[in-house]
Amino acid sequence: MNGKVITNGATQVHESNKVAWNEQTLKARGFRYILMHKPANTICSNVDEVYPSVFNYLPVEKLSELHIAGRLDADTTGLILITDDGRWSFSITRPSRNCPKVYRVHLSKELTADAAIALKKGVQLQGEQQLTRPATLQKIGSREALLTITEGKFHQVKRMFAAVGNRVVSLHRERIGDIHLDVEVGQWRYLTDDEVKSFVN
Repeated sequence: MNGKVITNGATQVHESNKVAWNEQTLKARGFRYILMHKPANTICSNVDEVYPSVFNYLPVEKLSELHIAGRLDADTTGLILITDDGRWSFSITRPSRNCPKVYRVHLSKELTADAAIALKKGVQLQGEQQLTRPATLQKIGSREALLTITEGKFHQVKRMFAAVGNRVVSLHRERIGDIHLDVEVGQWRYLTDDEVKSFVN
């Protein structure tokens, strides 16, 4: 490193260092930022369990180094972001960043006006004292809506509708921040530089 032979495996390497192996200069691999359309009945885990892992759809090297910034339930479909940059993913999932997530929700029964008002103001989830943050709700049909939230509590969307006496039949995430889902089910692509930076600025 920097023209010297390194024998200590704990030596830290910084971006400004020049590293060579067998007289060949090595280039550091940058972080990876990936958008994927999660299929139903898959899990946001690096290994298969009851359901297959979404990583089965991702033919890239060193899968074990990747993680998902904001997981989805097995039966939920839609946009997930995958990376090996922990600081970047924390900028998405950290509650104080108020990162908006948009979900298309299909319900078991009609969404009433009172329920819609309650969801917009914030509801009390079972087992919790604080109300959810105010949400944005756009009614698409009598049993379909677009819900925008800035939190990521466990099973939050399903629990929010349960709190107003309804049940989620299907759930699909369409957007995280400024990034919209634009690939088919099971497909993926790398994020653009502007998309990556949109979570840091």
